[in-house]
Amino acid sequence: MGGPFAMLKTKRLILRAARPDDLDDLFAIYSDPRAMRYWSTAPHPDKATTQGNLDRLIASARDRLVYFVFEQQGRVIGLGGMHKDDEVGFLLHPDFWRQGFVREAMETIIPYLFETTDVAQLTADADPNNAASVGLLKALGFTETHRAKNTFCIDGVWSDSVYFRLKRG
Repeated sequence: MGGPFAMLKTKRLILRAARPDDLDDLFAIYSDPRAMRYWSTAPHPDKATTQGNLDRLIASARDRLVYFVFEQQGRVIGLGGMHKDDEVGFLLHPDFWRQGFVREAMETIIPYLFETTDVAQLTADADPNNAASVGLLKALGFTETHRAKNTFCIDGVWSDSVYFRLKRG
């Protein structure tokens, strides 16, 4: 079930592995300063940077698909899932904020991750100032475990982190 051809569907989204033709849509997300405001890297300055991310996404799905692109009406509007160890994350193009897309995707991805992996828990971290992501993690059942100061420095600006955990059901 977790092979490279796994695909999940929600009411409005297709959750699938990244493909080479996703570059333009992914660059539109990764280059947008609004989308990247609370991300762990600066906005992508060029498509070559995004191509590197895309290549890693494609390669990581060869063994097991645990990190998905969110396709809506033929366009990739976001990404999410388990990106390292037991840590989950998500990123959405700002044109689609506050419409419930990430919640819809993660409510499908989280049970899939528990069904297809042996992780005891899922973890996440967010900038405490990112009220939307913090609120979403709590709505998904994650509980706060701790906080840390100055965990990311992007373009000379330090950010803090709040950490969350969701135990296997």
